[in-house]
Amino acid sequence: MILTLTLNPSLDRTIGIGALERGAVIRASAARLDPGGKGVNVSRALLANRVESCAVVPFGGHEGRQLVDLLCREGIDMITVPVAGATRSNITLAEPDGTVTKINEPGTAMTAAELEAIAQTVVDAADTADWVVASGSLPPGLSTDVYARLCRRFSEAGLKVAVDTSGPALPAAIAAGPALIKPNREELAEATGMTITRVGDVIEAADKLRALGAGTVLASIGPDGAVLVQDDGAWYGQCPVAEPRSAVGAGDAMLAGFLAGCAGGEGALVEALAWGTAAVALPGSRMPGPADIRRDLVRIGRPDPDRPLRSAVT
Repeated sequence: MILTLTLNPSLDRTIGIGALERGAVIRASAARLDPGGKGVNVSRALLANRVESCAVVPFGGHEGRQLVDLLCREGIDMITVPVAGATRSNITLAEPDGTVTKINEPGTAMTAAELEAIAQTVVDAADTADWVVASGSLPPGLSTDVYARLCRRFSEAGLKVAVDTSGPALPAAIAAGPALIKPNREELAEATGMTITRVGDVIEAADKLRALGAGTVLASIGPDGAVLVQDDGAWYGQCPVAEPRSAVGAGDAMLAGFLAGCAGGEGALVEALAWGTAAVALPGSRMPGPADIRRDLVRIGRPDPDRPLRSAVT
């Protein structure tokens, strides 16, 4: 079973528009409201594919109650932890060509007592789980070493820890030795100080992070695919998207697929790419189910280090 922890969950409202024009009145073509937060999305993707998962979700205020209600409607197995601050709301503007503009609220501060209650909730569930995914942004006021401290605590409880975060929290967490990290191209560049323009740069950056304490590195590089770096070397893979609709949550679906595929080797990379690509073809932050996933389209092999990266960061 896979536990997920989202310290800063959200309500995600996705609004479809024809084109984003600054200062104009724009009429929406569609709108949807989804539960959000990286760990929440991982649990949603696992549920959609009948993989056992439990989400640990702090919630507060009217927005928090809405979030819990939406997760209940989806049938998510979860443990909720009440906090004083209101759950944040995020807005995504999605254009027909797949361009996405996100406006994310920072969230509200979390007390030390609330963080302790959340961490203990995960530890109490450790005897039923193999992995815990600790992911997403930190609520305002928490120190950047929070994921590092949680990683050590969860590892001591017998859990393998996957971390998916950004900014100073990522290198801090890596020093605590997580079994898996899932950075994107921008996060790799920020964590290593490197310029990432080739597949070889991705591998070099991943090797640097492994030397600092990370176990397996699953690096998502947007439309260019993904690179997996682990003890037996590196793998590169791609999966085409005929009609991209929204990249929101695609990285979370990729991580869910990787974990569902036993979190290592070619087979896990195939699952990761197939799940992540399927998410890009769906509206909003909807997670793909079995009918959406096309493993036959995935192509993987040993990487060509000189292969240039076409895409901007996603």
